[in-house]
Amino acid sequence: MLLERFKTLWGHTGSADQAAALARQAGFDGLEAPLPTQPALREALEKALDQHHLQWIQEICTAGSYVPRRDASVQEHLADFRAQLEAGRAVGARFANVMGGCDAWPLEQSVRFFTEAQDIALSVGVTASFETHRGRSFFTPWNTAAVLERIPELPVTCDFSHWAVVCERLPDSEWDCVERVAEQALHLHGRVGYDQGPQVPHPGAPEYAAALASHQRCWEAVWASQRRRGLTGTTLTPEFGPDGYLHTLPFTNAPVADLWALNRWIGDHEYDHFQHWQAAQKAAGQVA
Repeated sequence: MLLERFKTLWGHTGSADQAAALARQAGFDGLEAPLPTQPALREALEKALDQHHLQWIQEICTAGSYVPRRDASVQEHLADFRAQLEAGRAVGARFANVMGGCDAWPLEQSVRFFTEAQDIALSVGVTASFETHRGRSFFTPWNTAAVLERIPELPVTCDFSHWAVVCERLPDSEWDCVERVAEQALHLHGRVGYDQGPQVPHPGAPEYAAALASHQRCWEAVWASQRRRGLTGTTLTPEFGPDGYLHTLPFTNAPVADLWALNRWIGDHEYDHFQHWQAAQKAAGQVA
């Protein structure tokens, strides 16, 4: 399999062209970002992707931002999803990463949303991969597994860092759910959470070695499933971000690390991890 890496625009304060240049310099294969609503910014994104020969993963949040509007109906979520997906198709998204549904919904509402959203994605002709994310229907391992039992063809983006903070334990502790979700995983978000937060200060710090190892074990479960399913490639977006995720010093609010440096680190580290993992699989006779 081939691992392709994407640069998130979450926390990027420069232009789309600057982001694309950074991604290309780092050896990344594309950008992951929402489609800008302003025509000039949309044109700038398209131009940057074209000039730097990068792919694009569209980010979609239904009925709100990362946390949905609590009073939004299933139908409002679906209408928002369709509108954004159709707009992204016009620009040429490789696929859409979707933060969809609501954590407060009962199971049947979530099942309805994902069933109809999958139908919409098929009709639009763009693959939609639904993220394990706080505030959304896939906010816990158990809720996610329960929905997937009902919709066994739904693609999933695995961001296990959200489960770490929701469950107050490292994600590989819920191994049965990790393996179940891995069976439908399309995309990975490479952020390392810990039992009291969605983002460690630095994934290379020795005090967070156990957290990194836990997430790597989960990522390996995804790769192994993808290999068994015959996928020839996999994608990963390093997604360390701002907005309370990035640790800061009291009183000054100074960040403890540079955001792009964190994402470069995890991107490079996981690229090497993937190559070593794949070589070990081949040596063990599990890869042709």
